[in-house]
Amino acid sequence: MNTYASATTNEFTFDLLNIDLTTPQPTLDADLLSQLSFIPGLKEMLMLRQVHALEHATVWVLSESNGGYNPRVTPSNSPLDNEHLGGLSTDQGFYLYGDVNISRLRRAVALALNRLTSGEWELALHPRCGTNLSVAMLLTVGLAVGMHLMLPRGPIEQLIGLGLATTTAAELAPEIGALTQRYVTTAIPFNLEIENITPMRDPWGQQAHFVQVCWRGRSY
Repeated sequence: MNTYASATTNEFTFDLLNIDLTTPQPTLDADLLSQLSFIPGLKEMLMLRQVHALEHATVWVLSESNGGYNPRVTPSNSPLDNEHLGGLSTDQGFYLYGDVNISRLRRAVALALNRLTSGEWELALHPRCGTNLSVAMLLTVGLAVGMHLMLPRGPIEQLIGLGLATTTAAELAPEIGALTQRYVTTAIPFNLEIENITPMRDPWGQQAHFVQVCWRGRSY
C-alpha cells in the first residue's frame, strides 16, 4: 500500500489524494482508523457502509429463495424482488422487516456475507434503497431550481421547466443512485462478523429481526 504523505499533523502524515485504490478494503479501512482515529464517528461511518451492503445482500438472498431472483440477470423491477422485505442499517447491525423465519434468516445472512466477500459485489446494491430516493429528490430540486433561474418567469414556461426537471431527474436517478450506493453508502463487509440475530422492535416500535455485527480484528 502507498505510504500516506502530505497533510501533516504532529502525529502522522496523510495524503488523501494518493491513496492506492487497489489496496484491499479491509487494509484501507484499518489504516484509515489507525491514522484518523481522532475523527469522531469515523469507525461508525465505515461500519455503517459495510452493514448497509450486508443488509442489501441479505434481502437479495431471501428474495432468491422465494423466486429465484438474481440481480445479475433479472431486471431491477422484476416481480420476483420480494417487496415485503425491507431493512434499516445502523453502525451496530441492521433491522430486517418482513415475515421471515429466524433460522432461514441466519442462513441468508451468512450466505450473503460469504457471497459478498467472494466477489458478488452487485449484491451490495438494491433498487429500493433509500439512497435512490434521496438522489432522485436532490436531482429534482436541483434541476427545478436551475430551470426556474434559466427560463422566463411566465407560468407556462415555469411549468414546462418543472416538467422537464422532473422527467430528467426520473431518468437519471436510477443510474446515479446506483453509483452513489456503490461508492458512497455501501462497502463490501470484509471487516464485519455476525454476532447475533434476535427478534425485536425497532426504535419506532415496529416488529423486526436485528442482525447484530461486530468489527473484526483490532479495536480503535
